[in-house]
Amino acid sequence: MERVGRRDRKPEDEEEFEAEGSKSLFCLKFLWNYSNVDQSISTRSGNSSSSSRGIIPRNGGGSHNHGFVIRPDNRLYQLWAHFILVWAVYSSFFTPLEFAFFRGLPENLFLLDIAGQFAFLIDIVIRFFVAYRDAHSHCMVKDHNLIAIRYLKSRFIVDLLGCLPWDYIYKASGKEEPVRYFLWIRLSRALRVTEFFEKMEKDIRINYLFTRIIKLFVVELYCTHTAACIFYYIATTLPPSKEGYTWIGSLKMGDYSYAHFRDIDLWTRYITSLYFAVVTMATVGYGEIHAVNTREMIFVMLYVSFDMLLGAYLLGNMTALIVKGSKTEKFRDTMGDLIKYMNRNKLGRDIKRDVERHIRLKYERGFTEASALQDIPISIRNKVSQKLYEPCIRKVPLLKGCSDEFINQMTLCVHEESFLPGEVILEEGKIVDQLYFVSHGKLEEVGRYEGGKGDSFMSLETHSSLGEVSILCNIPIPNTIRVVELCRLLRIDKQVFLSLLDIYFLDGRIIMNNLTEGKSSTIDQIIRESKIILHIAKHESELAMKLNCAVHDGDLHRLQSFIGAGANPNATDYNGRSPLHVAAWKGYEDITLFLIEKGADINAKDNFKNTPLLEAVRNGHEEVASLLANAGASLLLDNIGNRLCEAVANGDLELLRRLLSFGTNPNSKNYDLRTPLHVAASEGLYPASVLLLGAGASVIAVDRWGKTPLDEARLGGNKSLISLLEDAKRSQLSEFSESFQRKQGKLSCFKKPAA
Repeated sequence: MERVGRRDRKPEDEEEFEAEGSKSLFCLKFLWNYSNVDQSISTRSGNSSSSSRGIIPRNGGGSHNHGFVIRPDNRLYQLWAHFILVWAVYSSFFTPLEFAFFRGLPENLFLLDIAGQFAFLIDIVIRFFVAYRDAHSHCMVKDHNLIAIRYLKSRFIVDLLGCLPWDYIYKASGKEEPVRYFLWIRLSRALRVTEFFEKMEKDIRINYLFTRIIKLFVVELYCTHTAACIFYYIATTLPPSKEGYTWIGSLKMGDYSYAHFRDIDLWTRYITSLYFAVVTMATVGYGEIHAVNTREMIFVMLYVSFDMLLGAYLLGNMTALIVKGSKTEKFRDTMGDLIKYMNRNKLGRDIKRDVERHIRLKYERGFTEASALQDIPISIRNKVSQKLYEPCIRKVPLLKGCSDEFINQMTLCVHEESFLPGEVILEEGKIVDQLYFVSHGKLEEVGRYEGGKGDSFMSLETHSSLGEVSILCNIPIPNTIRVVELCRLLRIDKQVFLSLLDIYFLDGRIIMNNLTEGKSSTIDQIIRESKIILHIAKHESELAMKLNCAVHDGDLHRLQSFIGAGANPNATDYNGRSPLHVAAWKGYEDITLFLIEKGADINAKDNFKNTPLLEAVRNGHEEVASLLANAGASLLLDNIGNRLCEAVANGDLELLRRLLSFGTNPNSKNYDLRTPLHVAASEGLYPASVLLLGAGASVIAVDRWGKTPLDEARLGGNKSLISLLEDAKRSQLSEFSESFQRKQGKLSCFKKPAA
């Protein structure tokens, strides 16, 4: 008769089922239509203003079509989430009750159960359209494939199994008891309640103490409720004939006996089980539940052991509430103080939102520096900083080629900061007081096209530097820097960075050279005219003076210290003189050899066109001159004729000999086309003439007035000199004639015979 009655009422049940389904389908359809309205709002990826109501447009505001996507903060979706939360609370509490007290639900509860499972099925479908915030980049993910993969890998299987009508399957399978154990899958819905309490704890509008007490009460009530249901179920596993061998069948409360407990009303049975579960938990098993059979003994042992852990958890949390030491409470206190400050100063809603996001990021994600590091010695903190930040700083293009000492100092001075997507790090037109290096994440540089029409975007990846032009040139930042993905940046203050450049100014020159690479002509001109360039040049000039002073004093050790610290061995002073010029002038062999080994320019010229070899030759330091010559140095004199003529006129035969010994051409001419032999003949300098003739000076060379050295000697009347030059002339003409005849003979060999 019961089956017939149910069959007769089936059309009515189907009407109720279809009515419940129509409501859910209407809600989903309304969400779809709502999203179509918001699709007309154009947005940019990463901005929070994609829609006034929170649903991401179908085109995502960009070139990619993401389809219908719902933002988690959408108002309608929040209403739906609270609606599902109510069902989750009901399902979490009713599932243990259904498992223990029902062998098949009555008709009214069966329909309610079907309606709840249908609502959860709709929620499964909706979850395939709900965007989520990526844990790595902190950006909202809107791609359907990624959303689906994430849900399929997480809770989809459990949610789908929980929606199956296990009561109907149990009846259809011939009431096989193992089927009913699948009901416990629905307890996974309790996670929604846990997530709800976590949100409440961080909501500073709700009293934290009240929220925690309610949460602890719910935990205690749910544990005892589940334990009561399991304890009653264990009693029902014995047949009715053995009810007296169960804890409830043998129970007597005064004159009232619980024999044949299956016939007692549901409410009395549940309250009795819950009473003993609560009392056992509160007194940790002191004489309340009396196990009668082996199954009950095993359960009581496990339950009492669990009660000890649960009691410790509850007492520990209550103690934490009194002491006020929990991480969440610190977050709430910090947020409360900040909100009071912002309200008092009327800082605006946008600033409040940014502050809250940063504080939440700090306490939830732990992206900022650990506070525990502040309690350890600074030497150990420095080691930690070098380990964490040195690999990143070495890869920054701006610092390419800098010394290890400078890089190490940079790692000790940087501070780590995190920024969320959409935040502006540096704003166009503002003066920058910090230099940033991208350790992780992605940013974009927003500028203007030429003519001021439209925005141009340039991506900034890991190891990029931000604000370097503004800091080094003291100009407003030309473009806006905005975060695209969650970024971790390394910050160094402007004054600290400039102080490091003041010490390591040689690295400053390298940084300025790196800065000019790839810049426009306008920016390049601004960089080269900046004060920092003049400041670096001043320090370089001072260092060059120190190098030359060390060389002048013959202090090789001090020179080695300067160059070992990164000084340039080719640095010059105000006269263009390098340390090698000074070493050659003073005749220091050890210093000259050291500078040659360090790569000093052996042919460098000062402002007076003097080379190091010329300085060594002029001052008679033949050993130094030999070192330079062996290294490949040459005189490279533009006015060598004048210098030779001056040496002859001054009677400096030693200088003349040294100049000629290092390959100087004896026929070099001065501005009057006069050779050194012209000067020697006109002055009657017989020894100089002999030296020049021995070096290959020409007697027949003509000056601008058409005179030869022999003509100059005849005018002077020095017979010995005239005789020397005439002999030299005959010899040179004879050699010239023989040479000419040899050349003519070679040419005749190539002539063809006449036909």
